[in-house]
Amino acid sequence: MKDKVVIITGASSGIGLATAKKFAAEGCKTVLAARSVDKLQDLQAEIRSLFQTECICIGVDVTIEEDCKLLINKSIDAFGRIDILINNAGISMKAAFADLDLDVLKKVMDVNFWGTVYCSKYALPHILKSKGSIVGVSSIAGYRGLPGRTGYSASKFAMQGFLESLRTEHLYDDIHIMIFCPGYTASNIRHKALLSGGEMQGDSPRKEKAMMTAEEVADVLYTGVKKRKEIVTLTTQGKLTVFLNKWVPTFMDKLVFNEIAKEKDSPFKKPTN
Repeated sequence: MKDKVVIITGASSGIGLATAKKFAAEGCKTVLAARSVDKLQDLQAEIRSLFQTECICIGVDVTIEEDCKLLINKSIDAFGRIDILINNAGISMKAAFADLDLDVLKKVMDVNFWGTVYCSKYALPHILKSKGSIVGVSSIAGYRGLPGRTGYSASKFAMQGFLESLRTEHLYDDIHIMIFCPGYTASNIRHKALLSGGEMQGDSPRKEKAMMTAEEVADVLYTGVKKRKEIVTLTTQGKLTVFLNKWVPTFMDKLVFNEIAKEKDSPFKKPTN
């Protein structure tokens, strides 16, 4: 993996930040992409200091196609190649669909799905040359629709369908495409989740300290890329959810409803009778 060129979108926090550090620690040349350029610059300085490896940062809004094209072009200008694209940029939401402003659903789709499509489109010719990897950081919500997360689940289902199709299209081209599905991970994604009108949630409704850390997730992601795995699903709860949803979907409807109903300020309540 040494000297491989890796692009990480959403690199300014959470899984993206931890992933950038992990790949840099293993000797990769990193391209950090996010909207928060000041945070990227801090991370760039830290990576260069800790790991003595090449690192650049590029301000990118993945909902803008031209930004994604520019990201790829600047990466090629800097390093001459792209070996790994990690589509990690993402946002979540929390609201019953009946109460949801549809602009919120569109925004979530634009970031989570279209951001992946745009970056993958312009990176693909270079990935084909390097026989490299395209990774989509999805979610268990990409296998099992979650109440109150209609937009989030839809975006992750769409991402997974897109990447599975892309992998099949290039079945004989010797490139690697991985769908990476963490379970609940301690990060700021729930703090910044969009509510029904587009405002940020603020406090997380779940116990963050009980979740996998972003660093633990990044370690598994790195191993998945190194071993060129096609699908990686994390946590016992996540794997069990995927398995049970395949065989007993009606039972899972009730189980998932009850789990989400436990959250603080959940719009759903379990009937008492």
